Amino acid sequence: MLLLKKLTDACGLPGFEDEVRELIKEEIKDYVDSIKVDRMGNLIATKNSNGSGPHIALSAHMDEVGLCVRHINADGSLRFASWGVDQRLLPSMHVLVGSKKIPGVIGTKPIHLQTEADRGSVIDISNMAIDIGCDKKEEAEKLVNLGDFVAFSSEFTEFGDSSIKAKALDDRVGCAAIIEILKMDLPCKLTAIFCTQEEVGLRGSAVAAKSLKVDLMINLEGTIGADMEGIPEHEHVTTQGAGPSVSLMDRTSIYGRDIVESIVKVAEKYDIPFQYRRTGMGGTDAANYHKSDGGTPVIGLAVPCRYIHSPVSVMNKNDYENLIKLVATYINERCSK
Repeated sequence: MLLLKKLTDACGLPGFEDEVRELIKEEIKDYVDSIKVDRMGNLIATKNSNGSGPHIALSAHMDEVGLCVRHINADGSLRFASWGVDQRLLPSMHVLVGSKKIPGVIGTKPIHLQTEADRGSVIDISNMAIDIGCDKKEEAEKLVNLGDFVAFSSEFTEFGDSSIKAKALDDRVGCAAIIEILKMDLPCKLTAIFCTQEEVGLRGSAVAAKSLKVDLMINLEGTIGADMEGIPEHEHVTTQGAGPSVSLMDRTSIYGRDIVESIVKVAEKYDIPFQYRRTGMGGTDAANYHKSDGGTPVIGLAVPCRYIHSPVSVMNKNDYENLIKLVATYINERCSK
């Protein structure tokens, strides 16, 4: 799990994926034929350039949800905007600001000073600020700039029987899986795409898809896991420990039933645990890929992650390992025909 730890410890908000991209480059450089970075910052690598059989692409996004500095107050605290995070979770969160990773804490009015109305309502972002330990605006301006990213500070931890908690499992778990697959000896031509800015509108993949000419795209994600007490079973979406999920549809894509059935058959043939993703909500980079080059077959696979789009998520490492196994086995099956 060292690879996943390195990737989730790194900070890579939309438009600021540099640290993650450099880590991935270092991990894959000895296992691929070529690496390039396009104008959107997408990292694209090719393996077995002269391989026979179908040309298969794997995609995951590098960016994570978080915050962005939008104002520096007179007292040195920071106002911020949110990129995809539920504001109810933010008070008292530890954060890292900008490329210097300045430590901070998200603060708000203490409960002693809240009115009855305050206590009965959700605290709005406009009533929160990030404390970075400065007393004056001039001090803060030496450390941070408007537009700096704000990442959550959350330690990667293995706990319980097979659980992992970390920030940015959506979608560093997909990035890690692709890296592990690129290190394998697989027969056909593979293209790996590590995308930028998925969390703010699938922007990186919109550019990558325009130059994509492959026979099959496999999009790997960290997805909704809501198998918790108090949530009806039909709303769980996925169940931790039941294997990687296979998507039938979501808000942006309907996956071809023939291609879905092809990967299900492989999972069943080799006794690899899997489950269907049981919701049509959410969207992924598959939205752009399935419309590229006149229509590209796409498979959407994911690792269930509880508490997604929050400062910390939880996954089962067996689901992650079975995702890698399923994708590698499926590629071998496709390439051997």
